[in-house]
Amino acid sequence: MAQAKPLIVCADDYAASGAISRGIAQLARAGRLTAASAMTLSPRWALDAPALRELRGQLDVGLHLDWTSPFAAAAGHGMTLARAMLRAASGGFGRERARIVIERQLDAFEAQWRAPPDHVDGHQHVQQLAGIREALLETLARRYPDGAAGRGPWLRVSRVGAGQAGIKGRVITALGATTLQRLAEQAGVPCAPGLWGVYDFTGGPARYAALMDGWLARAAARAVLMCHPAHSQDGDADLADVIAPARRWEFDFLGSAGFGEMLARHGVALVRGSVLPGPLHSLPLCP
Repeated sequence: MAQAKPLIVCADDYAASGAISRGIAQLARAGRLTAASAMTLSPRWALDAPALRELRGQLDVGLHLDWTSPFAAAAGHGMTLARAMLRAASGGFGRERARIVIERQLDAFEAQWRAPPDHVDGHQHVQQLAGIREALLETLARRYPDGAAGRGPWLRVSRVGAGQAGIKGRVITALGATTLQRLAEQAGVPCAPGLWGVYDFTGGPARYAALMDGWLARAAARAVLMCHPAHSQDGDADLADVIAPARRWEFDFLGSAGFGEMLARHGVALVRGSVLPGPLHSLPLCP
């Protein structure tokens, strides 16, 4: 029998809204996710973290580093993604200021999770931007000195697999994936080797299922497949974001029998990325 292909399925934006947190926690309890990334600047983080603490040991929980959301704006360092990209391209973010912002978000994470993050990635992939990426690696090395021995957070490198979302995928990779991976490898920080799940959040449930079929077929072993699910209920007023419909159909598909059948057909086993050093090699399968 062929060996199963290990993939990390990571849900982004935990604590951005009640519906998002609810959907992620539900899918995690069902074993359909192996990682979740939290927006610790959100006032919901303190409210929603306990649901993830109940899943400690079953799910990697990490920091979704944030410079571009309304929460970042409220914290005083936020900006549009376009402005962030322009700053990165015109000399980069100041490292000391970036370090302060990163430390603040790690402090908020640890205050609720009561442990270091299992991984770090970025809202709209800001972890790759010039100035931020250097400050991030310096901060991780200082806060988690065992990281080089494989006991610190793993890092998402947003190197988008071929054929995803056209120019969007190429832009995400060009934000700094190659440099971030090189710097992380020099620092001994484990990295996931690729990113899947990139699309334009259009097309409805049938298109999402078809895209997922292709992602599972083409993704390299040990890569991250990101998703953005939410489970809305009557009265939810906090899911008024531009990708709300996509969040709902992602939740429905990831929780479906069809997703389970698709995993089996492609020989995919869902794994956590938090347990071994190096480039996330030889990951043990999740139960």
